[in-house]
Amino acid sequence: MNGTVLVLGGRSEIGSAVATRLAERGARSFVLAARRSRDLDAEERDLRAAGAETVARVEFDADDLDSHQGMLEGVVAEHGPLDVVVTAFGILGDQARAERDAAHAVAIVHTDYTAHVSVLTHAANLLRDQGHGTLVVFSSVAGVRVRRANYVYGSAKAGLDGFASGLADALHGSGVRLLLVRPGFVVGRMTRGMTPAPFSSTPDSVADATVAALRAGKHTVWVPAVLRPVFALMRLLPRPIWRRLPR
Repeated sequence: MNGTVLVLGGRSEIGSAVATRLAERGARSFVLAARRSRDLDAEERDLRAAGAETVARVEFDADDLDSHQGMLEGVVAEHGPLDVVVTAFGILGDQARAERDAAHAVAIVHTDYTAHVSVLTHAANLLRDQGHGTLVVFSSVAGVRVRRANYVYGSAKAGLDGFASGLADALHGSGVRLLLVRPGFVVGRMTRGMTPAPFSSTPDSVADATVAALRAGKHTVWVPAVLRPVFALMRLLPRPIWRRLPR
């Protein structure tokens, strides 16, 4: 891996874990993009301990769509071609509040869907121009069949999943590929205080599965793998039963 790894959402637990594993497997140049990028000391320390030689930080506000293209072009101009671009940013939001507060509902969808559409489109164009590179997109099983308990977040992930699947097909033959990751419930900062769902995972286990899928050249990975057949069956549940399911 000779190019740079760019993590959009540089303080994300999953994004950081993926970057660390890539460093352990030979990647040497990293750019962590996040708000308050000066506060990424711990993430940089972990990367350097794993073998990274260069760790740069850039300011990245996912919600500021107008800044995306310039930020990406700046990263390429300063750090060279991109090998891997990981989109690891997002918010869970407050479902109960979103049902009453339209602005909050829109904010969730803007960050978890619209911002991804913007930055992925710009990133895909840059990688096409290079003729190589990989996009790693984190969807969620929450978007496979949207549940009553978290339908605002789930609907954004459903949109992202569809967009990323279509983008992967559009990139076919360009030298650029897209890995779509569909984790289940991930026990971490974002879900602190929530009761874990069945077949839960951790940021480390999601990162392990993601990097293994990258090395194997896969286009989609479910984490854990058992969720793929589980959700094939859950799609068949009658709606009266489905709407009563918890998160």
